[in-house]
Amino acid sequence: METCSEEKKMITEPLLINKNPKGGIRTLPFIIANEAFESMASTGFMPNMILYLCREYNMKITEGTNVLFFWSAASSFLPILGAFLADSYVGRYLMIGFGCITCLLGMVLLWLTTIFPHARPLACDYPLRDGCESATGSQLMLLYLAFGLMSLGSGGIRSSSLAFGAEQLEKGDGIKSKSEGALKSYFGWYYVSVSASSMVAVTLIVYIQDNLGWKVGFGIPAAIMLLSALCFFLASPFYVKSKANTSLLSGLIQVLVASYKNRHIKLSSPQAAEERYHHREGSVRLVPSENLRCLNKACIIKHPEQDLTPDGRASDPWSLCTVDQVEELKALIKVIPLWSTGIMIGVTLSQSSFPVLQASSMDRHVSRNFEIPAASFCIFTIITMTLWVGFYDRILVPLASKIKGKPCQLSLRQRMGIGLLFSTASMAAWAITETVRRRIAIDEGLSDDPRAVVQMSAMWLLPYLVLSGLAMAFNMIGQTEFYYSELPKSMSSIASAFLGVGMSAASLVASLIMNAVDDVTRSGGKQGWIPSNINKGHYDHYFWLLSALNMANFVYFLACCKAYGPCRVEAHKALDNADGVQEEC
Repeated sequence: METCSEEKKMITEPLLINKNPKGGIRTLPFIIANEAFESMASTGFMPNMILYLCREYNMKITEGTNVLFFWSAASSFLPILGAFLADSYVGRYLMIGFGCITCLLGMVLLWLTTIFPHARPLACDYPLRDGCESATGSQLMLLYLAFGLMSLGSGGIRSSSLAFGAEQLEKGDGIKSKSEGALKSYFGWYYVSVSASSMVAVTLIVYIQDNLGWKVGFGIPAAIMLLSALCFFLASPFYVKSKANTSLLSGLIQVLVASYKNRHIKLSSPQAAEERYHHREGSVRLVPSENLRCLNKACIIKHPEQDLTPDGRASDPWSLCTVDQVEELKALIKVIPLWSTGIMIGVTLSQSSFPVLQASSMDRHVSRNFEIPAASFCIFTIITMTLWVGFYDRILVPLASKIKGKPCQLSLRQRMGIGLLFSTASMAAWAITETVRRRIAIDEGLSDDPRAVVQMSAMWLLPYLVLSGLAMAFNMIGQTEFYYSELPKSMSSIASAFLGVGMSAASLVASLIMNAVDDVTRSGGKQGWIPSNINKGHYDHYFWLLSALNMANFVYFLACCKAYGPCRVEAHKALDNADGVQEEC
């Protein structure tokens, strides 16, 4: 009885044990606010940036779009690098702190380009025409430095923010914080806050930029970023700050290095396996699989006395790896072909500059006194994706399961494939809209005025935007779930980063395609498909090309699915069916 009362006292009075508890639920509002404000500030710059580059820096549309492609690629890739450095060397707290300061510096620099006239080339009456003064090297250097610092800072924050919050719950002193419900609640509020902040950015901040100018429109995101940094650093005394440890990425690289070092080892046949393999203590898998057998050389113990320490660990992890490390790399290699099919849909979604230019040349009024900012039309894509995810998870799947009398839902690869088809359809709808818009501009005699507004409602862009939202809902969410289900649980951090790597590659591929199309179509002194004057080009032909590439990518996706074989979930279902368990449809 006395022991029970003591335990009860320890639970109800944890502060008597630790006068200054670390971590716990109280730190989460600061972490969530930090990422939400950073997302709002970063997203607030993106939609109108093509107009800023074309009108203030006198860039051609292809030149400005290339800048945004590379900025997007860096912003998507740097979180992966940040996660590696945080896990292996500096820790998550220092990485987020570094990100806050660096991102703030970049936004302040970008805001200063709107304050000082010498930071930009001389104003031009017709910025989208030839004959305007180009930006000098120093002016471009300042602009690119601002973009680079913003990407670097965002990468530092986004790479560690979610995991840092989970760490406060898992390693905090509070008992309530260790509950599974608290962790799920944290994930839910984290994603809701980031989504809400992005919606505010593409509506309110974009509206301010259109109506109050660049100085105020760029100053507000910089102020929001300052608030983001303050939110994070204010709770510094209360954070759990774990030290860096060896990251999973290092382990995968070790497998490649060890396989190369041991390349001269001859493997025995699978039927007469004589090798002794190194494995972690308590590991379920003691022998590597027969797929990609060349990697099995990384975990073969040649000389136990030399290769292993007295406690059973590898003396040199760059010469001897565990079976689990080898299997993790094999699983990663296996999903790469299917991962590559997501690059093309990323190319489609990265064409964010052109809808802004289209919408700015169309009638955007929803009433006599209010018109939607051109850069805010992407909100329809976000709304579509959000509504469909809720409808699918909460209404469609439960209803179909009830009608069928058994669990019924689309498989992950089915969802990914449907998303690719929606991406193809979105580009076709976009091409049709541009064909109609261009014909109206010519009929109204507006070919020589790229800033003229044609008598055509910008709501014609809705089919493209809605289909893009459905493509994201099906394919991109399906991709993320696919990586989580197919890769080992120990690789969850890499699974979450895979989509970002794909989007980074997609931005580079999009730049390559656009430059190739521009060079080929302008050969021989022609106008080209994508000139700075949107009314004189053939953007519709460019969109049809992207639609055709998306369809070709869908065929490639089908081939990859066939080569991949059954997923892990499907294999488990087959075992369940053999035992008499009912299969999902």
